[in-house]
Amino acid sequence: MSRLLLAFLVCCVSSLAVAGVKVLPDGRTLADKRLGAPKDLNGYFPLEVPATKEEWAKRADYVRKQVLVSQGLWPMPTKGPLTPVIHGKVERDDFTVERVYFESAPGFFVTGSLFKPKGQKGPFAGVLCPHGHWANGRFYDANANDTQAVQKQIVVGAERFENSGRYPLQARCVQLARMGCVVFHYDMIGNADSTQLSHALVHRYADRRPEMEKPNSWGFYSPQAESRLQSVMGLQTLNSIAALDFVLSLKDVDPNRIGVTGASGGGTQTFILAAIDPRVAVQFPAVMVSTGMQGGCTCENCSLLRVNTGNIELAGLFAPKPLGMVAADDWTKEIMTKGMPELTKLYEMLGAKDNVKSTAYLHFPHNYNQPSRAAMYSWFNKHLKLGRQDPIVEGDFQPLSIAELTVWDDQHPKPPSGDDFERSLTKTLADDDAKQLAALMPTDGNSLAKFREVIGTGWMGLIGRELPDSKSIEREKIKKEDRGEFFFFGDVLRLKKQQEELPIVFLHPKKWNKQVVVWVDESGKSGLFNADGSPKYEIKSLLDGGFSVTSPDVFGTGELVPKGASTSLRNRKVNTNRQFAGFTYGYNHPLFAQRVHDILTLVSYVRGDDHGATKVHVVGLGGAGLWAAAAKFIAGPAIDRTAIDTAGFRFASLTEFDDPQFLPGAVKYGDVPALLMLSAGSDMWLSGEKQIPKFIAESWKAVGSNPPPTLFTGEASAKANSAVQWLSR
Repeated sequence: MSRLLLAFLVCCVSSLAVAGVKVLPDGRTLADKRLGAPKDLNGYFPLEVPATKEEWAKRADYVRKQVLVSQGLWPMPTKGPLTPVIHGKVERDDFTVERVYFESAPGFFVTGSLFKPKGQKGPFAGVLCPHGHWANGRFYDANANDTQAVQKQIVVGAERFENSGRYPLQARCVQLARMGCVVFHYDMIGNADSTQLSHALVHRYADRRPEMEKPNSWGFYSPQAESRLQSVMGLQTLNSIAALDFVLSLKDVDPNRIGVTGASGGGTQTFILAAIDPRVAVQFPAVMVSTGMQGGCTCENCSLLRVNTGNIELAGLFAPKPLGMVAADDWTKEIMTKGMPELTKLYEMLGAKDNVKSTAYLHFPHNYNQPSRAAMYSWFNKHLKLGRQDPIVEGDFQPLSIAELTVWDDQHPKPPSGDDFERSLTKTLADDDAKQLAALMPTDGNSLAKFREVIGTGWMGLIGRELPDSKSIEREKIKKEDRGEFFFFGDVLRLKKQQEELPIVFLHPKKWNKQVVVWVDESGKSGLFNADGSPKYEIKSLLDGGFSVTSPDVFGTGELVPKGASTSLRNRKVNTNRQFAGFTYGYNHPLFAQRVHDILTLVSYVRGDDHGATKVHVVGLGGAGLWAAAAKFIAGPAIDRTAIDTAGFRFASLTEFDDPQFLPGAVKYGDVPALLMLSAGSDMWLSGEKQIPKFIAESWKAVGSNPPPTLFTGEASAKANSAVQWLSR
């Protein structure tokens, strides 16, 4: 036989195989939004207000946990003593300023300036002031690069005084202190005195650093860091929490009157802290909250944060507590028509419509100028109960020099910095994660419940979806064929709200035992068939045993592949030349999670189908094994028995962000063993492991409803048949 003829026959057989499992009619493509380009920080991020308070409470709890997970703060890192150092007091007529530093993590310091009222009697309201992206941060001088900058601001009405125009960050702290607030103005990482991690690293990172991507020694932005949800944004949020701890430790601060305000990147820090820390009573994020651009800096982005949410909703998590905002001629300019109406509706539903306000100063560019600050003073005066006569008129002041503000001196030397420090910091954070995980290892039913509460919530955040309601799933019947001993069905399942479509096949025996096996294959639904279109041996065995078998084209396989991509789809990156995973995974589910979503859709549909299946089982072999494991954890009792092949894989082994199995945070939450333990007590067949780890076996014993997983250690060629025999027992 000639090579040409052989190639022709192979092509024909391949075409026959494809035709045998193809669901869509010729010329039709799926209407699935995932087939489009991935979302980026410049997308559209509206708020959908739920219909009832109860729905909002559930949604807010979910998103708040998503934020905590994304920041690497679920569970919260172990807190040590703050042991703040306060020194170098500077006296002014009606306020004082002191230099402060303390640890937010072992060896990592928060630095800042503490402004206090002078000649007033406390207790005082406390206000945190994260500064945002002003050059040199807390030391900002508007005239540093333009000696006429302040005069220009005064002429257009943006400032009243030369000093406040030149030093606007100091101006708001001084005025708040004069109004009766203790104000902590703290450094954004990489600015002013916070130089243990450089400004270039924190705010300008672009290119990967191979020397900082070692399996046991890594820096931020590396695959190792992303696998543990270690980010500079999370570190900044940790600093904000520690800053709040510090302010609340001061004897003259009223713990019930705590405000936070910052602009731009400081606005991001403001609403993130307010969303996750219930001790904040009032917030005022300036020129940041919008349905548009969500924050362009690496310090404002991290994996998982804005997947299916955005800054409007993140700010709204504060409801019904007072939320004030200002907008300018920047990405916030549409807030009054896009975002504010929805926030107003939310606050009205919660009975607090007067607790949300936005003021737009569209004749000014991006700023935190005197008119914007005046709006903040009024908001804080009212809601922090400062008792001042409104409107508040900002006064002139004598600014502090850098020499008067800087924290470090001969008696207070700078702490370590640079690459070695960065590696030691990520190791410290990882060691604390490991210690907390070890303490959660279940030994009985109560400790298993705690393990699921903490580690399970983490994994839920990584996957980003619950089992959908079967009523939300539409089925479009496309093909039905009688193939002798079974019927072949080719359908499309549709999740309208998520704008997702899922091609599936059903092989339904004519003598059905009322059980359905969801068979998940790396190649999609074609994995059920031989090259000639007949069911593979193990699938035929299930059909002969009376099982119905269904299989999906999970995203990136079969008919659910973006145009122009190969069937070996990898994670697609957003269009940016900065090699930061958070710009992609901060707005889009990883491919791994999307495939778990598709399994959940199919499981939910089968469970809710009116044919009345009594049991639903899931099989995932090879690379599909861990998709099945994650689906089992989320679906819980909706899946009866699960056959999982781990293939010996561990998330910690991955070194590329676009790997199809890459899942940010998977190592932090215990990798594959912990994922399996979340389904402790279920009926499970397991392959790919040399032995069942002791803690997995003990977690099953803690429940006692089923023996530990049945472990298969035979030849790879016998794996599928072993899983089928186990299901058929």
